[in-house]
Amino acid sequence: MELGIYTRYSELGASSRLRCYRYADTLREHGFDVRMYPLFGDDTLEALYGGRKRSLKLARDLVRRMRALPRAEKDLWIEYELLPGIPYGIEKRYLRDRRYVLSFDDAVYLKYRGRPFLDGKFERLASGAAGVMAANDLLVEHFSRFNSNTVKIPTAVDTDALRPAAEKFDCFTAVWIGTPVTFNAHLAPYARMFDVLSRRLGFGLLLIGAPETARTLFPGARIEAWSEQTERELLPKCHAGIMPLPPNDDFAAGKSAYKLLQYLAAGVPAIASPVGENRVVVAPGKTGFLADSPEEWKAAFQALIADEDRRAEIAAAARNEAEKYSVRRYAPVVGKFFEKSFSGA
Repeated sequence: MELGIYTRYSELGASSRLRCYRYADTLREHGFDVRMYPLFGDDTLEALYGGRKRSLKLARDLVRRMRALPRAEKDLWIEYELLPGIPYGIEKRYLRDRRYVLSFDDAVYLKYRGRPFLDGKFERLASGAAGVMAANDLLVEHFSRFNSNTVKIPTAVDTDALRPAAEKFDCFTAVWIGTPVTFNAHLAPYARMFDVLSRRLGFGLLLIGAPETARTLFPGARIEAWSEQTERELLPKCHAGIMPLPPNDDFAAGKSAYKLLQYLAAGVPAIASPVGENRVVVAPGKTGFLADSPEEWKAAFQALIADEDRRAEIAAAARNEAEKYSVRRYAPVVGKFFEKSFSGA
């Protein structure tokens, strides 16, 4: 059975790599002839991460996909939507006589709220889908109203590749990992707080995947470009992993907690804002801490810095918890979900 996988990005894009590309071999094992079709070129993604204008690149990529879609396979796996910014009525024409599964790891439907011709597009797409994969409870709750075949598939972590380290950095180090986009949206607003805490409590900061401009906000931090090797070598050597999110922000509440899963897999206790899926992943006092104010962030750091034995216990529990979200566990779930969705069973 031919299956066209229409992703947002190539493997350079974290969401596409972690939620689609990594399951290509699994789907082949389940009898699907998989073909990958990223929408945006690598130069478009690099412009996005670099904060450069990309409107011409976006238009070029959209036109290229629209020209190719008439030859698309009968069965499709679509990350979010086929044509961003294009009304449902137009996209539906390309989906006529085709079956498709949708994948969501963000509350992207919020971006179209109140926009003429786009509001409600994702909900209408979901209503016509053979199935919907959602990364967290909020997304499952939302899309289940439009499609009964909605399943929770977390953005799973490869616990075979990312493992705890035998040795940690000499200085207590708190790590953040992400992309330039998530840095600007979620970490940058907390720069002052982390700068003050790191100086008062005497810990270092490691930022993996942050833009070069982060040096202005975090002058004392170590900043490393993301790569699989960097993630596997540096992340496990840290003593704590942070994931701040803004409160009272609907889009932030729809984020998958993948950063936290990376920390857990690496045996790194997590400290996170009590927002959305973070509250599901982190067991306070057991695998990490939830912090909603500067005082709570300070208390969480102090607890981990002051008691090495407790930190080790939390790290071990974190690693055990990560297995619940492993690729090894979810790969067969994804395969069976596609078999069910396209068989009509």
